[in-house]
Amino acid sequence: MHVLYEKVARPLFFHLTPERAHEAAVHALTVLGHLPPLRRAFEAWAQLPAARFAPVEVCGLKFPNRVGLAAGFDKNAECWRAAAALGFGHVEIGTVTAQAQPGNPRPRVFRYPAEEAVINRMGFNNAGAAAVAARLARQPGPGRRRIPLGVNLGKTKLVALDQAVADYLASFALLAGHADYLVLNVSSPNTPDLRKLQDEERLRELLGAIVAANRERAARPGQRRVPVFLKIAPDLTWPQIDAVLGAIGEFGLDGIVATNTTLARPGFFAAVGEAGGLSGAPLRRRSTEIIGYIARRTEGRLPIIGSGGICDPAGAGEKIDAGATLVQIYTGMIYRGPFFAREVAWALSDRDRRRL
Repeated sequence: MHVLYEKVARPLFFHLTPERAHEAAVHALTVLGHLPPLRRAFEAWAQLPAARFAPVEVCGLKFPNRVGLAAGFDKNAECWRAAAALGFGHVEIGTVTAQAQPGNPRPRVFRYPAEEAVINRMGFNNAGAAAVAARLARQPGPGRRRIPLGVNLGKTKLVALDQAVADYLASFALLAGHADYLVLNVSSPNTPDLRKLQDEERLRELLGAIVAANRERAARPGQRRVPVFLKIAPDLTWPQIDAVLGAIGEFGLDGIVATNTTLARPGFFAAVGEAGGLSGAPLRRRSTEIIGYIARRTEGRLPIIGSGGICDPAGAGEKIDAGATLVQIYTGMIYRGPFFAREVAWALSDRDRRRL
């Protein structure tokens, strides 16, 4: 499959602008999601056989394999139902903001094939929490899905930083009931001042408010507590990560996603003038270092979803060895094809079986 994609499909996609190619991929997967017999046939081929591979359990959720589709691909919950047919064990939609917004001006995505990298400055373009919630209400809900669904929440660009907590709470209220887990995204480099929410005082305010809202939700009849993760930047210093982990421990968050895209411009990218977050192979080492650091500091007690620079099964294995329980891919799929998740999931499962 990889060779077919590399020789035939990828050249066709790469004749399109990156964003047009992305839109075409979302449309194709949306169509697949609405064709249950075909989707189930792909799932039977792509997913790990349950008889051979036990699911991975995190926060009470069962994941059929360790590989997820990172946030940023399916921003509006349009095509996630096809993710299992590609071999993914979970999918994270979004980033979703309380208010609809168009994102930054185009062009805003740039491919660097020789480096297996992408720079993007999308800016949380999405239909808004109400529209995404309405779409999810018409789709299979928690407990009725082939794979867990995460919802990634961010801050509306036009909302002032001192109103950010209320903005996240508005999204939480609309979307918590539709999510298997939620992720608070305070680390995208493409929304002004968003990363300031990683500062200890602001972060404690945000986490305290979300945890309280989650507790109140769980106290209502027929409602449940939703696992909440925090997604951090790879550009934090070790003391800053320590402060983040302290806040996570204080408020009892369920896990962490490490990491988002980077503002660093290593090697070749020192001469690249495009603004935005860099993803792909250049991020591999730094994200793995951060995963290892978090695992050591928390003595392995905090679930980690590892993301950043996974371009082959070995890269995913490094993150598992560093302390991640699950991994997520996106940029790697751009260069390796739609069934890259299957390749990685099977490789990781084979590793797990050999180590038993």
